[in-house]
Amino acid sequence: MPGWKYSLSLAAALLFALALAWSSLGRQIDFWAYDLLLRALPPSQQKSASVIVAIDEQTLETYGGLLALRSPLAQALDILSQADPLAVAVDVVLSEPRTPEENAPLAEALGRIPTVVLAANLRAEQGAGWEMPIEPFARHAAAVGHAHAEPDPDGVCRRVLLAKAHDRTRLWSMGLETHRVASGAPPIAETPQHLELGDARIPASYRDDRQLLLRFANPAQPIERISLARLLEDPSLAETVRGRAVFIGVLVLGGLDRYLMTPYSYGRPMAGVEINATVYETLARGRFLQPVSPATALLAALLIALVTAWIFHRFSGRTAVLFGAVALLAAHALPVVAFLQDAVFPASQSLLVGWMCFGVGAAWNYLGVGQARDRAERQTERYQKAVHYVTHEMRTPLTAIQGSSELISRYSLPEDRQRQIGELIHKESQRLSRMVEMFLSVERLSAGELELHRESVDADQLIAESVERLRPLAARKRIQIDHQPCDDAPIDGDRELLEYACYNLISNAVKYSPADTAISVRAWRENERTFVSVEDQGYGMDPSELRDIFKRFYRARTADRSGENGSGLGLALVEEIVVGHGGSIAVESQIDRGSRFTLDLPAALERTEP
Repeated sequence: MPGWKYSLSLAAALLFALALAWSSLGRQIDFWAYDLLLRALPPSQQKSASVIVAIDEQTLETYGGLLALRSPLAQALDILSQADPLAVAVDVVLSEPRTPEENAPLAEALGRIPTVVLAANLRAEQGAGWEMPIEPFARHAAAVGHAHAEPDPDGVCRRVLLAKAHDRTRLWSMGLETHRVASGAPPIAETPQHLELGDARIPASYRDDRQLLLRFANPAQPIERISLARLLEDPSLAETVRGRAVFIGVLVLGGLDRYLMTPYSYGRPMAGVEINATVYETLARGRFLQPVSPATALLAALLIALVTAWIFHRFSGRTAVLFGAVALLAAHALPVVAFLQDAVFPASQSLLVGWMCFGVGAAWNYLGVGQARDRAERQTERYQKAVHYVTHEMRTPLTAIQGSSELISRYSLPEDRQRQIGELIHKESQRLSRMVEMFLSVERLSAGELELHRESVDADQLIAESVERLRPLAARKRIQIDHQPCDDAPIDGDRELLEYACYNLISNAVKYSPADTAISVRAWRENERTFVSVEDQGYGMDPSELRDIFKRFYRARTADRSGENGSGLGLALVEEIVVGHGGSIAVESQIDRGSRFTLDLPAALERTEP
């Protein structure tokens, strides 16, 4: 596996995953993961610390609608005051001036509860400002808190801003003020990272606008509710609120209060009074959800990427995929483990980084396995070709050895004749041995396993020796071999391999040329390169065939005109020898006008004298 390419691919996958995680798509993934974890891991079932007194449809029908609420609200406050609630939060903005007759009973009822918290609302209109309770009611309030909810971009309310400011007027949230009043704590103290309420430290940093992630009540045991109408009909229900906080608000869809979606909504919105009561419940339980820092999230994502990268670098095949899947599973488990520790980890970073790096690693693993398979197939193919070549090229010396040995064993021959046959057998066996050694050397060379025995080889001498060996064959076809001597043509290379290459080229020129033609062979030196050229007047080749002549077992169409048998291995082996020496081979050819092969090889610094 190419190390730098693999590393570059993983780095690109990591950057792309982080870019997605920090985009709107990544943020939405974080929202979905948060909602899923909140529903899958709800808080333990326990009695709620607050009670909602609902101004529901029954209440509105009984007491004349929204505009006639102040009188029944005053009556309900009088009843609740007898049950000693910890605090009473009126989540109805009492900002409209009415007649003294309408206001007086409600003001008196508020005055009888020392821990009452009234609501203020920041109007959405540009520059509209705060809607505050009017003076007859405000003077009896222990605190005024804002009832403003802060839904996320997808419209789901998962958090609340514990502080909200406009025109130099800054109000704490109604749920926070109710908790402060109910606990009898001193005024809220602020640090950059926390709000301190008595002994409690609330993780609401200044950097995040003092936001608090909400722990909604367990759906199996929601915050208790009492209808305001039923409370007025049966005052004994007030005993339910003893020692608990009370939130009074409208629970009528389309009424005065605002309805918002929550992670638990399942398509059913939640009224603002329920959300404010949830703020109180979150604070009362004292178990807060806190987002992990961006630096921690980034380091965790980098760790996932590094572990995945190491796995696919260290292992391969199914083992790599298995361990990679374990790392991917850990990336999925990270947000869950963090949530169990009351920390909110950005799931998009771990999931996207995990999947991107796993995908890239698996792709490289697949390519690596495929390359290993291809290498094995090439090795098998090379072995098969080697066997074919051995059987083809060795047939001639084996035939000579078998025939000669048969003559000796069957017939009583004169001593001179026996000596001649023995010398032939010895000569052919040596030829066979050299052939095997040559073939194995070329195979090892093509596989990169052979260390060349480099020395200064005289190219002109190699040509001369090859020409002398081939003159009898050329004479039978009346082919003239013109060797132009050169005094300075040294090659830095392996003598035996280079001899094979020169012999093969000259032998092909003789075999594939018609009778009564000429062959020109010469060597020369240019700077630090030595060139060997073999030019014939043979049958030539079509330009379309020149791309394939160095492939093993390929034979040009015009070769059949010569009547010579061949394996198509010679030129392939010549090319491997030349390339293995750091050289190249070029060919020029035309049909019926001949061919010219030119070897370009590194020249030796010192020439060996012939």
